[in-house]
Amino acid sequence: MGLVHNGHLTEGQDEPQHGMVIFSHEQTAGKGQRGKTWASEKGVNIALSILLNPFQFRVTEQFKLSICIASSVHEFFSGYAGDETKIKWPNDIYWRDRKAGGILIENVIGSGQSATGNWQWAIVGIGININQTAFSPDLPNPVSLKQITGKNFHTVELAKELCSIIEKNYRSLTEEEFEALFNYYQQHLYKKDEKVKLKKDSRVFETTIKGVSETGQLITHHSFEERFEFGEVEWLI
Repeated sequence: MGLVHNGHLTEGQDEPQHGMVIFSHEQTAGKGQRGKTWASEKGVNIALSILLNPFQFRVTEQFKLSICIASSVHEFFSGYAGDETKIKWPNDIYWRDRKAGGILIENVIGSGQSATGNWQWAIVGIGININQTAFSPDLPNPVSLKQITGKNFHTVELAKELCSIIEKNYRSLTEEEFEALFNYYQQHLYKKDEKVKLKKDSRVFETTIKGVSETGQLITHHSFEERFEFGEVEWLI
């Protein structure tokens, strides 16, 4: 994966290419899940976008890529922050009950049909709090690597390390080793086998997180099993 700085393509990179990584030192319009914004202080965090051409996957297999990226970011972050790092479904990175990073995958789907589907491009956006220590009061539960460890980090070097992990796991994914990544994701799932409070529409209820299906549904259990698609429920932490 080739790293491009400051959001500008370098000579010989005028066209988008599979594996291209754009690292931004300043982000002015960061996007989060479900229309939310991602705020990042200038020069102190990881904010990058990765362009992938997942031609070998069907459109219905988009959650495989989500698991690959979330597991990779967890592997990277937990290497510095320890075992209290978790993956909050579907793909946020949490340390204890605080958000350290977020992932947004935007897909370009073609109108044609083929045996493998027509999933043309995936643009993987990753934001991770690294050296930031002051956050907007509008953010309910942020945390950074510096707050966890008390250390300063070189963000570009960390971004290169993260990209190496993503490249390794993406190759495993394309070599049909999805089960190992899926098991990793399940093992490090936030609040797994614990009671949580969720909200669906006007209904607030307690349930136990049991896992995630291979198609991306959150599996819960109280008096009976329920499964939820992304965006159906809100966590009340």
